[in-house]
Amino acid sequence: MSWIRRFPAVPAALVAALLALLGVLAAAPAAQAHEERPVTFPDGSGSVPAYRAGEPDLLVCKTDRAEFERRTAAFPAALKQRNLALFERCLKSGYRHLQQAVDAVGRPGMNIAILPGLYEEEPSLPKPAGPCARLKAPNSSLGYQILSYEQQVQCRHNQNLVAILGKTDLQIEGTGAARTDVVVDAKYQKLNAIRADRSDGIYFRNFTAQRTTFNSLYVLAGDGFVIDDVLTRWNDEYGFLTFASDHGLYKNCESYGNGDSGIYPGSASDINDGRGYDVPRHSIEITGCRSHHNMVGYSGTAGDSVWAHDNEFDHNMGGASMDSAFPGHPGLPQNHAKFERNLIHDNNQDYYRHVADGTCAKPPAQRGYEQGVVCPQISMPPGTGIITAGGNWNIYEDNWVYGHDRAAFFLSAVPAFIRGEERWSKQADTSHHNRYARNHLGVDRSGAARPNGMDVWWDGQGKGNCWQQGPDGSTPGTLPECGAARGDVSGGSARLAGEPVKLVQLLVCADYNVQARRLPAGCDWYGATGLERVETQLALGVAAVLTLVGGVLWWRRLRGSRLGTVSAALGLAGLALDVAGSTTPLQDTAVPALGLLLLGAGWTGTGLALRRGGRPWLGWTTVVLGALTLLDAFDKAVLLIPWIPLGPAWIRGLLGVVWVLWAVVASARHETGPAGDPADDLQTALAGRPAPGTPAEEATA
Repeated sequence: MSWIRRFPAVPAALVAALLALLGVLAAAPAAQAHEERPVTFPDGSGSVPAYRAGEPDLLVCKTDRAEFERRTAAFPAALKQRNLALFERCLKSGYRHLQQAVDAVGRPGMNIAILPGLYEEEPSLPKPAGPCARLKAPNSSLGYQILSYEQQVQCRHNQNLVAILGKTDLQIEGTGAARTDVVVDAKYQKLNAIRADRSDGIYFRNFTAQRTTFNSLYVLAGDGFVIDDVLTRWNDEYGFLTFASDHGLYKNCESYGNGDSGIYPGSASDINDGRGYDVPRHSIEITGCRSHHNMVGYSGTAGDSVWAHDNEFDHNMGGASMDSAFPGHPGLPQNHAKFERNLIHDNNQDYYRHVADGTCAKPPAQRGYEQGVVCPQISMPPGTGIITAGGNWNIYEDNWVYGHDRAAFFLSAVPAFIRGEERWSKQADTSHHNRYARNHLGVDRSGAARPNGMDVWWDGQGKGNCWQQGPDGSTPGTLPECGAARGDVSGGSARLAGEPVKLVQLLVCADYNVQARRLPAGCDWYGATGLERVETQLALGVAAVLTLVGGVLWWRRLRGSRLGTVSAALGLAGLALDVAGSTTPLQDTAVPALGLLLLGAGWTGTGLALRRGGRPWLGWTTVVLGALTLLDAFDKAVLLIPWIPLGPAWIRGLLGVVWVLWAVVASARHETGPAGDPADDLQTALAGRPAPGTPAEEATA
């Protein structure tokens, strides 16, 4: 437990509480994500392939001349003439289906041209038969089989409309005037529209792939790929999915209508693990793309060493996310993504309503994806610009982030056991050294005000994270600021755990399941408001317990004390403000901070009154609880206290539990005045026997 030994001042009780919380989190149902056969990263010896402008080696077209002429009628003259010439050639020696052309590739470096048309790949559509219907392979949590590479080769179309397996330096290009002139359509009958597996150096250009039960264009275990001017849309999960790959480039792409993300560079080659901010290269570059009207525009479990610049992520539920929250992804924990000069705005869609009303329980073809339905596959906070759930050494600079109902940036840690890592030394290894600087927050490119709900939502865990000051507030109220140089952080933190209320919120909100139509009650991600929200319920529950116990204690021990009465009134006002503050926007720290100030003052005065009333140990404990409450107010609203392993909220919460038990015992004693050490009261009460010197003890004697 090296991470515990690092902070010897952390009391054993606090460590026990943390372990208990982790146990609760471990019992939560795991969210579902992309599941694939075990793969390793490429050796990195490849390179990003270059576009080849020469004549194609193989042609794919349909044979309906009238339909072809209709599709090309509005093309510019030169392009129209070229397509007509290619069509004549294709009728003589070409193929009618893309898979046929892929099968005919006999050497590296070949080009396939697809002429304008709709390609449904009819020979690939039938369900598996014979030995392919009886493959033995583990099932994913979503029901599809996790096939080995050899099984993919054996049964290419069990899951794939078009399977490109082991073909190297292959270029596939549509010849239309726009990417929608060539459409590869899986008709919701296959997991993937196009799968390129172990196909280094592949280049995709100028076509559309659509309507699958997982993703449109899938690149797996490739060293070198380009996705250029390709559109993907209307998929249960992803538009573009690249996994365990290196030397990749997305450019000028578009994706929409996907239940997870439009662009997913998951498990990008982890080439910069162990480095700081300065890295020699990135494994995948994404530029000039637009991803919109998805659950999230960009996502990447273990999206390592990805450089995303000059893209637009808009009108999704969330703009972009990267995480370390799902097991089975090589390269965890996520690290070294770099986002710069992206336009990230207006990601406020509410697609959870399609789960709630049963639309997403219908077969995919009946859900209405083409009319704008999206079925969110995982839990996420809608109305957010960039979400980082357990990532390290990420850089977010010079982006335009505006128009979000919740937050521009969202940062939370993910304990390592969530991804299957059991070693104690790894449990707090995420949410470190993330840099948010020089972004344009709350304004669009014209300078018009487009505020976010808040600039930053942070659970408080991690070290070396820093932010810029923004116009729309944050939670916590004051954040470590980034210096001009990367790595220069003003007032850092090193928290082993985030704020307890935020952790409870994350736990509650994670209990989402699209297949079971389960939307967690109590989570405002799914529409909970007012007393429905778990934060408000917690505040109300704590207030009720403290009001009851404190009221009885005051009546039995302090009602004759002016100091005790005034302190009780302050504490009651503080609890009321704490409940009220839980209903306000999270960046509004004034109301909850004032509540904590009054509560801290109330506890401090109550402790002094108890000391005067002959209960010094309970009195001093109450004074300490008051001091911790005041410190918590300072930590949340004024200045995040640097370099302490746990926030004051943890310590005061645990001490508060002890105080409640102690106060109950003290209130139950019949005698008044200095009648002994309250520690003895608690000990004897817990032991189930009368305290020495009480009438019950004398009667027993």
